[in-house]
Amino acid sequence: MSIAQAFLEALESISGNKLRSGLTVLGIVIGVAAVIAMLAVGNGAEASITGSISSIGTNLLFVFRGSPESQQEAPDRSSAQNDRPLTLADASALADPFAAPSVAIVAPAIQGNGMITFAGENASTTITGVTPEYFAVRNLELSEGEFINQEHLLGRMSVVVLGPEAADAIMGRHDGIVGESIRIEGQPFRIIGVLEAKGGGAFGSEDNSAYLPFTTAQARLLKRNARDEVDVIFVQATSGETVPQASEEIANILRQRHRTPIGSDDFTVFTQQDFLQTFGAITGVLTIFLGGIAGISLLVGGIGIMNIMLVSVTERTREIGLRKALGARRRDILIQFLTESSLLSLIGGIIGIILGWLISYAVGQIAAANGTDFIPLVTTDAVALATIFSAAVGLFFGIYPANRAASLEPVEALRYE
Repeated sequence: MSIAQAFLEALESISGNKLRSGLTVLGIVIGVAAVIAMLAVGNGAEASITGSISSIGTNLLFVFRGSPESQQEAPDRSSAQNDRPLTLADASALADPFAAPSVAIVAPAIQGNGMITFAGENASTTITGVTPEYFAVRNLELSEGEFINQEHLLGRMSVVVLGPEAADAIMGRHDGIVGESIRIEGQPFRIIGVLEAKGGGAFGSEDNSAYLPFTTAQARLLKRNARDEVDVIFVQATSGETVPQASEEIANILRQRHRTPIGSDDFTVFTQQDFLQTFGAITGVLTIFLGGIAGISLLVGGIGIMNIMLVSVTERTREIGLRKALGARRRDILIQFLTESSLLSLIGGIIGIILGWLISYAVGQIAAANGTDFIPLVTTDAVALATIFSAAVGLFFGIYPANRAASLEPVEALRYE
């Protein structure tokens, strides 16, 4: 029996039992659609997270207090408490073009949480004390107003640059608000600028933030043990290619200043690539997990195919006996039933791919309607995997029924009632 003939007979058999075939295919459709949709959601989440991180530049480095080991330990560990803090003097040393030629811009910052208030409305936001260099380092853009400048810094002025989400939370809008006065932790501040919406980043949402002059935040809101202590130093390398060299220069300068030997650093330097790799690994595991859970549906669909094919073998026992009596070989019967089970699974796979794409599209539209920057991605790899896997499921679960049909003795099959 040729493959073409087996295919035509399989189509005839499937069309002869439309309802039963449709219910059998439904299990595969649901399984494949679930796999496609889950993989699309996982890929979309990974693209969204890595895109948010990459949007602030691939040449950005972050310097934190504490060794790489203490960053992973509990915050109350004494080793973390005994680490020497980062200071403004450290930031100035990193900005030295002779000591660190691969470093372009350095921006120290202190961070905390606080309550902002306007006309009886209040909201919790991230408060960050920054220098004028911060906005260039983080690639932030204004929708209106101006950034914090050196005059604001030297005068310890009560001015603030708001993220659009923070502005919306207390004022109901984020345009035309420059010059308005708000209160931060009960103290009055004048709005001098509003940022363009940017979305989430490695340190939370940039949009739900209030940026103050470093000196103002340090003196009035975010007091630290030492006068010049900072929480984090943002460093921009001269280019993406010089990031490794800049990281090494930063480490050497801080080792000299903190008098720590190599291997006993009391600071940690992270790069954008470090964050991308970390988030990529997390979302990759999440995608595999979601795909695996959805894949269980395919196995259930495969069991349904086996069940229906066994019923089909029982119903067509006399037909099988007659075919064998007329000269059909064991291989012909085997091919006939395997083709039928694989075709059922393949049809379900194709419909499932279409349904999975529609589900992914719907999820993307719902996310867009809610203002979330999230687009599920249906990749060709996921489509190919679902197609191959669905056909393999039909083939695998069709082997036993096909082998049972091929093993029937012609005389016994003809006598079957």
